[in-house]
Amino acid sequence: MIIDSHAHVVVPSDSYKYMAELVASRANPAFPPTLADAAVRNAGQSIIDLMDRVGTDIQFLSPRPYMQMHSVKPAKVTELWTRHMNDLIHRTVELFPKRFRAVAGLPQYRDTSPENCFAELEFRVKEQGFIGCLLNPDPTEGDGAPPPGLGDKFWYPMYEKLCELDIPALIHSAGSCQPRESYTLKFINEESIAITSLMNSRVFEDFPGLKLIMPHGGGAIPYHMGRFRAWSVRNGGEYFDDKLKRLHFDTTTYDKDALELLFKVVGPDRVLFATEKPGTGSAVDPKTGRDFDDLKPVIESISFLSDADRKNVFECNCTRLYSRFHKDE
Repeated sequence: MIIDSHAHVVVPSDSYKYMAELVASRANPAFPPTLADAAVRNAGQSIIDLMDRVGTDIQFLSPRPYMQMHSVKPAKVTELWTRHMNDLIHRTVELFPKRFRAVAGLPQYRDTSPENCFAELEFRVKEQGFIGCLLNPDPTEGDGAPPPGLGDKFWYPMYEKLCELDIPALIHSAGSCQPRESYTLKFINEESIAITSLMNSRVFEDFPGLKLIMPHGGGAIPYHMGRFRAWSVRNGGEYFDDKLKRLHFDTTTYDKDALELLFKVVGPDRVLFATEKPGTGSAVDPKTGRDFDDLKPVIESISFLSDADRKNVFECNCTRLYSRFHKDE
């Protein structure tokens, strides 16, 4: 089975109208969100068509991160929009229960405590069967001072809730308000900062059951392991490589050399197959004739991975980590 653990829902046109109304009205929309079943079905089917083309059996759907509007004032905007996106994901999964699973967005708002997300998260997990969530380390989206790093106790209430619900969080930033930082660069920067903050903290001592996934190959971290190893030795702490393996990572790098480095640094037992297809990588590589995010053949071509390694990457790492995942829905 091929499980794509990191993908985002396709948004129907009526949802964009609702988004515009939310922002323009400052969270006082003149009309409630409405999505016809046909619109939801067509959007879902467009993803399935891509999945079938590249051989993916199941995708985990979450909101599109750069559209989460975590910094847009007032907080009610992201609250209503997050609810709408989670509703869309739930309806998509209900229409295609054998092909999709649901990962929740959170109504995070700027530097507000993540406790404001608990009601939405609990409802989606306990009542609707969502199996994980996105967690944004910088809900200000660059528009002001960010919350403390993920190693800070600011995040402990969220970690307690994740452990209580026994779900993983995919650490994924959202948009960027900085003109010099595209949202793709924002993802890489925030993932790198998140990892270093966690490695320099007691989070995993305090929450040994915490399950965190760093997408996009862990940002810049695998490329600079020598610096971080030296830092850990110089400070008399646990060797950086050993502590890093408390995290999980995914394959959304769209580059064979980067994936080989990731597997060598953290081990194939810590890496989940993921493509974000359709997304940033959905462009044809002129050198191969395939989309950059068609990663299954890339991973299959890495010679040092065993058959067992590939099975772990494509399926078993994901099913072990997502304890609420069930194959036969």
